[in-house]
Amino acid sequence: YIILHWRCLYMQEFKNYLEKTNFSKNTVDSYYFAVTQFYQQYDSMNKQNLKNYKIWLVENYKPKTVNLRIRAINCYLDFLKKGSLKLTFVKIQQKTYLENVISEADYTYLKNQFQKDDVDWYMIVRFLAATGARVSELIQFKVEHVKLGYIDIYSKGGKLRRIYIPKQLKNEALSWLSERNQDSGFIFLNKYGERITTRGISGQLKKFAIKYDINPAVVYPHSFRHRFAKNFLSKCNDIAFLADLMGHESIETTRIYLRKTSTEQQELVDMIIDW
Repeated sequence: YIILHWRCLYMQEFKNYLEKTNFSKNTVDSYYFAVTQFYQQYDSMNKQNLKNYKIWLVENYKPKTVNLRIRAINCYLDFLKKGSLKLTFVKIQQKTYLENVISEADYTYLKNQFQKDDVDWYMIVRFLAATGARVSELIQFKVEHVKLGYIDIYSKGGKLRRIYIPKQLKNEALSWLSERNQDSGFIFLNKYGERITTRGISGQLKKFAIKYDINPAVVYPHSFRHRFAKNFLSKCNDIAFLADLMGHESIETTRIYLRKTSTEQQELVDMIIDW
């Protein structure tokens, strides 16, 4: 009972410690959950129990989740000043190809269909694919940004990212906004005239994929950001510049776009190998 009481106190102190280090609420909850999960299986945090916990994680979770739990446990060990017991992370095998990226042909087909049927959605996919914006960034665009030709967005860490609106897209967007008599405010709206949500965009894109007979697995907001990166590298092989445009912390994140999609790999294999 005394051990349990002290553990509860430590856990509460750990939670306070996390909240003071400016972690997001999701991270605090995730770290707290991982330590609670450990204590549900083991009485004390010693070398053998930590090793067993890691084995159990590997057997039950994907590598990314395993590393998240290990990061939480290591943070708790730092809090306890037991850094010498820290666990090592598991290696994540990176795929040698890009997955679920909309092809240039499907993107062009989708644009053409939207141009005929729904110009508002045409502009949404155009902005996603021609700016490389994340969907959470896309919904922040205003008429004022279109006129400027860019939008400056600050991350939680205070880092500035400038998203440029290419000249051709800017001219198209200004004509579109002029036709609907809008000269200020958010440009991507729902049917009620309110700013559209990220969930609203994702859900509608899936419906359009089915309507236009395109694989729904490749029609989602981030797919167009991938398309932006692939198209950019095919015309300008400056990966450092692309990393800046994408807002990547590390150029290593951007290097994945040097890889081909699984479809492109298959096409090359089919064309090259004839023996």
